[in-house]
Amino acid sequence: MARQNGQPQIDEKLACFGMRLARSKIHRWGVFATEFIPARRKVIEYTGEKISRRETKRRANERELTYLFTLDSYWTIDGAVGGSGAEYINHSCQPNLTSRIVKGHILYISLRDIQPGEELTIDYRFDKKVERVVCRCGAPQCRGTINVLD
Repeated sequence: MARQNGQPQIDEKLACFGMRLARSKIHRWGVFATEFIPARRKVIEYTGEKISRRETKRRANERELTYLFTLDSYWTIDGAVGGSGAEYINHSCQPNLTSRIVKGHILYISLRDIQPGEELTIDYRFDKKVERVVCRCGAPQCRGTINVLD
């Protein structure tokens, strides 16, 4: 996870637009646009340590906060180790970003125009089979959980 003076940071080499980390109304830290981001554009790459499913399970059980993104049926990216700052993008039931996995890279793409000052969000879509996580996104169409319902 990118840090400077103990504070989380955005890796500018992996960010395609200006953004900053700040306290979020959704959860702890959030990522906010500092410039206009057009729709359907790559915004940032989610990076970190590539770990196996066994290691993913171990880390998920050992840490209170995790920054794990499933890459495929075997690999997970742990944004807490070498993350780009994208690991601080919070969940929303009405997100302004979506993720795409392209040739082993996790890319966050804008779903619509994003204005300066707006918090960047993505739908985490936790599996309905895992422990239910209450959602605090505040979106008008909030489903009440980070988990998918169908």
